[in-house]
Amino acid sequence: MSARRVVVTGIGVLAPGGVGAKDFWSLLSEGRTATRGITFFDPSPFRSQVAAEVDFVPAEHGLGPQEVRRMDRAAQLAVAATREAIADSGLEFHALDPYRTGVTIGSAVGATMGLDAEYGVVSDGGRLHLVDHRYAVPHLYDYLVPSSFAAEVARAVGAEGPCTVVSTGCTSGIDSVGHAVELIREGSADVMVAGSSDAPISPITVACFDAIKATTPRNDDPGHASRPFDASRNGFVLGEGAAVFVLEELGAARARGAHVYAEIAGYASRCNAFHMTGLRPDGAEMAEAIRVALDEARIPGDRIDYINAHGSGTKQNDRHETAAFKRSLGDHAYRTPVSSIKSMVGHSLGAIGSIEIAASALAIEHDVVPPTANLHTRDPECDLDYVPLTARDWRTDTVLTVGSGFGGFQSAMVLTDPDRRAR
Repeated sequence: MSARRVVVTGIGVLAPGGVGAKDFWSLLSEGRTATRGITFFDPSPFRSQVAAEVDFVPAEHGLGPQEVRRMDRAAQLAVAATREAIADSGLEFHALDPYRTGVTIGSAVGATMGLDAEYGVVSDGGRLHLVDHRYAVPHLYDYLVPSSFAAEVARAVGAEGPCTVVSTGCTSGIDSVGHAVELIREGSADVMVAGSSDAPISPITVACFDAIKATTPRNDDPGHASRPFDASRNGFVLGEGAAVFVLEELGAARARGAHVYAEIAGYASRCNAFHMTGLRPDGAEMAEAIRVALDEARIPGDRIDYINAHGSGTKQNDRHETAAFKRSLGDHAYRTPVSSIKSMVGHSLGAIGSIEIAASALAIEHDVVPPTANLHTRDPECDLDYVPLTARDWRTDTVLTVGSGFGGFQSAMVLTDPDRRAR
């Protein structure tokens, strides 16, 4: 394995309640929630009517009318997050070798909002069984093919190296960044723009999760609807958003005097090969992903200072990953703060893994563990330290962030402060 070490030198985030990395961190560190009643469409026919929406105005992020017409909302979020990450990194992308600069973007459901809206148009609101394609926007193909997301980001940064979309459900945001790290480590690229984006708050997505009762019906109290690890939790809150990073080799970053947020020291992904939506209660597959990620990072489990949990707010998931933490970290799991930022920004499907990586890097940056909002009564089967309600000042040198997705995907990533790690 190559000795190249990969670090984060730029962060861009568009999340519910936090447009921009600075506002995003303020929301998390203050323990505020951004969940509310759905405003994008009339949610009254649906069981779950709450969501975590991003207050996103494309023009404020330099997107003109033609770009807005061409790109689905998720692609717009990805490009806007990319522009923030590039500016934050201080890299002059026009001076880079374009063939050594790549892009990986994760997304679980692609251009859902665009496809949903266009179907409504070509079918005359669902009235026509045989749709009339002449009424569709001219860029409908870009909505259909998720690879357009990576192409838009590559165009925005002038990247002509590896360009990939990673779609592994709700672990896409971790897996896309993990793939980018490996490309730098193996020498296929020097700089990667990596992250994920999803904008799934549309009637079709809400209906799908309604059908399996995965989302919360707590419509009378949207601000407290997302309750990971709480005994009263009854499903997740659908969200949207994007997070994108500039990744580069540690030596190169230091040579140019870049600010380094964190090193991505280890990553692994596993699948339980068990059930589309079900999870085994012992958390064995997630525990295995954690073990391999720690081994790759060459960091023992008792060096983990904070766990950024998947913490979706479903009983099955919260118990599953609690078991995985115990299985992989042993007694140290009981001494390690754990929290779920989905309590504040909802579950943005494929985007959330990257948004949680951003939260993990910023936790290292600030030595603060964000809280699990709305956690008042802990489930007795979830007996770890979930940092309820209020952020905690905490020496945070090394963070474990995990993801769990439909299809059985389980991913884990280890981030650390490279200077503290050396000491």
